[in-house]
Amino acid sequence: MIPAVFLALAGIYLGCGLLFAIPFAFIGVQKIDPHAAHGSCGFRLLIIPGAMALWPLLLRRRIAGLKEPPDESNAHRRAAQKGIAT
Repeated sequence: MIPAVFLALAGIYLGCGLLFAIPFAFIGVQKIDPHAAHGSCGFRLLIIPGAMALWPLLLRRRIAGLKEPPDESNAHRRAAQKGIAT
């Protein structure tokens, strides 16, 4: 019973992801990442599985109207911004 429910929920999630990923890969990706505007059809096919898995995050970025990928934030960058020598 539990595995069937889990598989059904996973199927629904991935189905929604597929419905989002195909138009996103061919139309929407260049709206949140200007470097992807020049990507080939092969690139767009390669990003479909990732877009299927991460569709809630990508949808939120698209709705928010973000145009550039976020800057990486880790301990080394924060220390460099503060001018701390390690």
